[in-house]
Amino acid sequence: MTKKTPDQTQAKTLPQTGQDAANPEAAKPIEPTEPSRASAEPAKKPPADRVKAEKARAEPMQSLPLAKAEKPKPAKVDAPESEPTAKAPPEKPRAPAPEPEPPIETAAAATPQPAPESPVQREGYTMPSMFIVQITPELAWVAKVGGLADVVFGLSNELELRGHCVEIILPKYDCMRYDHIFGLTEVYKDLWVPWYGGAIHCSVYFGFVHGRKCFFIDAHSQDNFFNRGCIYGFNDDVLRFAFFSRAAMEFLWKAGKHPDIIHCHDWQTALVPVFLYEIYKHLGLTHPRVCYTIHNFKHQGVTGAEVLYATGLNRPEYYFHYDRLRDNWNPHALNLMKGGIVYSNFVTTVSPHYAMEAKDQGQGFGLEPTLHIHHMKYGGVLNGVDYSTWNPEIDRYIPFHYGLANLDDKYKNKKALRDRLLLADNAKPIVAFIGRLDPQKGLELIRHAIFYTLHRGGQFVLLGSSPDGQINGYFWGLKQQLNDNPDCHLEIGFSEELSHLIYAGADMIVVPSRFEPCGLTQLIAMRYGTIPIVRAVGGLADTVHDKDFSPRPLHERNGYVFRDYDYPGLESALGRAISCYYDYPQDFRELMKNAMRCDYSWKNPGQDYLNIYDYIRDK
Repeated sequence: MTKKTPDQTQAKTLPQTGQDAANPEAAKPIEPTEPSRASAEPAKKPPADRVKAEKARAEPMQSLPLAKAEKPKPAKVDAPESEPTAKAPPEKPRAPAPEPEPPIETAAAATPQPAPESPVQREGYTMPSMFIVQITPELAWVAKVGGLADVVFGLSNELELRGHCVEIILPKYDCMRYDHIFGLTEVYKDLWVPWYGGAIHCSVYFGFVHGRKCFFIDAHSQDNFFNRGCIYGFNDDVLRFAFFSRAAMEFLWKAGKHPDIIHCHDWQTALVPVFLYEIYKHLGLTHPRVCYTIHNFKHQGVTGAEVLYATGLNRPEYYFHYDRLRDNWNPHALNLMKGGIVYSNFVTTVSPHYAMEAKDQGQGFGLEPTLHIHHMKYGGVLNGVDYSTWNPEIDRYIPFHYGLANLDDKYKNKKALRDRLLLADNAKPIVAFIGRLDPQKGLELIRHAIFYTLHRGGQFVLLGSSPDGQINGYFWGLKQQLNDNPDCHLEIGFSEELSHLIYAGADMIVVPSRFEPCGLTQLIAMRYGTIPIVRAVGGLADTVHDKDFSPRPLHERNGYVFRDYDYPGLESALGRAISCYYDYPQDFRELMKNAMRCDYSWKNPGQDYLNIYDYIRDK
């Protein structure tokens, strides 16, 4: 049964949606309310295409999209394999007479003709241009909280460079950096988004964010979904982003957009494939296929049945099924991330190692059984780094540019960093940490790294903060304790400019994470010739190869790695790095060059995602 909240005073009632018409049983509880809807809005009639879709969906709903996604289909290469038979006429000069032509015609008639645009994986094959829509809660430059924002921007940029059309949809937060949006214009004034049996009025704005085409959804609701001064951290975050997901799909449908691929991210947009399969494909959005990327399994969007009534999905008995959205461990809760896995056509994480850890080593936070069921459409794609932003040869935030050809200029940045932070100017190595002060990042080991570095004759620089006041308070106390030490500086907060200078001026950077889906810190550090010291988890294990113990060739080793999450583990790697710096400076310099030669741009990940898109686009 549908449910309205008191604060939906400006909600506008809608005609029965395709979702309700699809299932007669689901429609029964709301039949008494239909006459009141018609009388309340006599002037607003349902669109003809919606009425047709409702009539066409009188039969019972299909069970799940995943049966289709996992069911092996005949590969598209089967049809083109018949081309040698169809192209036999060029061999006619070998034949003594034209008699062979009739058999060729017969073979061609018996073999189905391949579609002219069918992508065939063969030598010389050119991938067709695709229309891709990214639906995301974050985007670099305008609405950034973590690495998700950088990934969406960097991947979209790479896809456009390869000739594909990319559009990005995100909420219009009041706290966005509007100075990075060019040509912000209202392009869709009356978008009515179904919500609690009525509808909420929205406007859609268009603008360019550093060349990327973006649509911003602005909800005119008393709930102030996106006008709260920050992006996350509210008790109704699940409902806020469920509304955004429904609004994004409603906009695609109303605007007549039919993308080849919809790429959504994390639990905030996990309901997008659910809406597509259960509602909008019956209203005409039949072409889009969904790629769903999970950036962190820890946050899954676990909630109750209210989200079903709010979004118009209704039918709790249907969605509280183990094969759909029901949480694996709480039978009375829905798991939005699980729904994204179940309903999407392909699921990725942000590194191959993290994909394996989530499925097989307990890092899935309860979703391991679901990942095993859907393992045929699951994999990891390593994130990339935007080298137009993070590149010591062109970085606008550092005083001295450098590269492999003039590596000595890195030490000029080291002196500039010391001057800015009032550190002693000596021959000691600088060890740094840049990132959120979050338990995931290994706070105990970060603290130990500070004192161990000072004990081993190094300097330490920290840049970071925490949304947790208790954690922030602890590191403020640590800062006061070490404030008079000329070899240590703790900067509690975040500065984009200072982070660039630290990457350029530090000799080493520590990333002792408990778990790390991908990690951009070590990738950026290597580009600047700053040696990463990491724990072998997630993307850190995929990208950093130990100088002393890696089986890779010497020229591919680029850092120091430890496995155990404890003090001796950290000391084993950090101690070897400091010893190499002092005792074998030439070896350390070669290690710096190895790190700088690594290519972790979006070139390879971009091609990996295009291969996935091409794989699912016709499924």
